[in-house]
Formats: sequence, C-alpha cells, structure tokens
Amino acid sequence: MKKDKIIFWTATIIIALFEGVMPALTSQTELAKEGVRHLGYPEYFGNALVIFKILGVLTLVIVPIPKRIKEWAYAGFAFDFIFATISQGAVDGVNGQTFFPLIVLGILSVSYIYYHKVYSKHM
Repeated sequence: MKKDKIIFWTATIIIALFEGVMPALTSQTELAKEGVRHLGYPEYFGNALVIFKILGVLTLVIVPIPKRIKEWAYAGFAFDFIFATISQGAVDGVNGQTFFPLIVLGILSVSYIYYHKVYSKHM
C-alpha cells in the first residue's frame, strides 16, 4: 500500500507541476502567448485553459474531493493532452515535440490507475 501511495503521489505531483504550477507562473509571458497564437487559438482560449488546468490540478491533489469530480478532472486532462498532440501535429507536422503530451498522458494514466488502487477502497 505504501509503494502504491508513493507511485500515485509522484505521478500526481508531476502532473501538478506541468499542468498547474508551470502554466500559472508562465501563462502571461510573451512566449506562452505566442505558443497559443502559433497553434491558431485566440488568447482568451489560453487564459481559460490555464484556469481549468489549475482547477483540475487542485481537484486531483485535494484528497477529500469526491471521486466523480476527480474522474472529470482526469478526463479533462486526457482530452487536453490528446488535443495538444493533434494541434502540434497539425500545425508543425510530426516531430519529437508532437508526442510530448502523450508522455504526460502516460504519467496521468499512472496517477489515475494508482488513485483507484489507493483511494477507491476508502471511498
């Protein structure tokens, strides 16, 4: 059980850093705004995405939040990573950067699997 908790929290903290902390700290930089424009999205979309990412991360890391809400957060992040891969591939063609969101999706999957191993029995 302890090993499962360590795996869950390690994966979840990586997601929290990539999807919550980094976007919160960098979303208003010119580089981030240019990244959103480069993919063809309006600036307000990038701002909304950051808000939802922060809310999703909070949902994942606050243990007492109901399981059903956590499921929505996991699904939202999965869609985000899948569509990020599609956007990168459509705009820049297929390259190494195209698949980075799928690597993060893999980490999210580990968090999801171990969330159920650790916490579903207690809820």
